[in-house]
Amino acid sequence: MSHATAMVTENILRYPRLDTVLMVEEFVKEHDGEFKKRKLWESLPKKMMYQTFCVIIDYLFYSGKISIDNEGKIGWAYYPELARKYYQLTGLR
Repeated sequence: MSHATAMVTENILRYPRLDTVLMVEEFVKEHDGEFKKRKLWESLPKKMMYQTFCVIIDYLFYSGKISIDNEGKIGWAYYPELARKYYQLTGLR
């Protein structure tokens, strides 16, 4: 998956509910870097359509919350508290 400037939304038939997005976020955080996309979908605590899952993964990727390594494994990348901590260090500005 390459990093594009905007997420493509024209062919989305149904958008996921917020609780579904949050469930995927939590699962990715708990299993940071363990799974590739298909295996992650198969391992979720609640089942959902693969297309819905792909919409969530695309959203998380384009919003900078997840990263996908060169093996295709999905990792959590959103740590605002840590970023704030480093931002406050005067030597890094």
